[in-house]
Amino acid sequence: MSEKNREGKRTARERLAEERDKQKTADKRRRVLVVGGAIVCVLALAGVIGVLAANSGDGKADAEAGPLTAPSGANGDDSLAIPVGKESAKSTLTVWEDFRCPACKSFEDGYRSTVHELTESGQLKVEYHLATLIDGNMRGSGSLRAANAAACAQDAGKFPAYHDVLFENQPAETDDAYAQNSKLIELAGKVDGLTTAPFKKCVEGGTHDSWVAKSHQAFQGGGFSGTPTVLLNGKNIYQDQTMTPAKLKQLVQQADKA
Repeated sequence: MSEKNREGKRTARERLAEERDKQKTADKRRRVLVVGGAIVCVLALAGVIGVLAANSGDGKADAEAGPLTAPSGANGDDSLAIPVGKESAKSTLTVWEDFRCPACKSFEDGYRSTVHELTESGQLKVEYHLATLIDGNMRGSGSLRAANAAACAQDAGKFPAYHDVLFENQPAETDDAYAQNSKLIELAGKVDGLTTAPFKKCVEGGTHDSWVAKSHQAFQGGGFSGTPTVLLNGKNIYQDQTMTPAKLKQLVQQADKA
């Protein structure tokens, strides 16, 4: 074989190897964590993410939201967690969610009844953290507006029920319907006793916008790969491909008996 032919084959091999490397890189970027078929809502570039300048459904900017006001009963670092369940529970489920995130809805649809059963029995407490990832990825302000409304529901002692309603009625990811405060107030009608004057004022005034923004900043700084991020007693169980509602229940019950 001539030196020229050998060089040509070597160059072809190098090109093939380079193309394979490019394909692997592309595949890695497309790959997302999956639990029960739910695709994780992944982080966008840092320059695209953020809610500090996102506009509300009524044209009010988050930057104008005023001083940070945490919802009633919020706890954890900087009061950024909304707790559900008994404080005495031996297991803690930490959940980072975005109300516009389809994967978060998939998680909620699959695990909702199990989580409710465990919290109501006193075996599990849940700490909900709200993020606005999709506002950055898809543009809009529905994540922010919905998170603020959920915080307003927490003030009224109705967070768990309203949280479920928001995910049960989640619009398509590209539909920023939750940017409209009127839609969020309409959905509040599905929760007994929530559509009060203080709740409406809280939603329309963006009372907790700055708190939501700080929560999202904590999400960005937490090193998480996307939403939902679900930790059981500090361990990321959303990355466990074998995790099921039944397995979650078993783990919580084992911890409760320990």
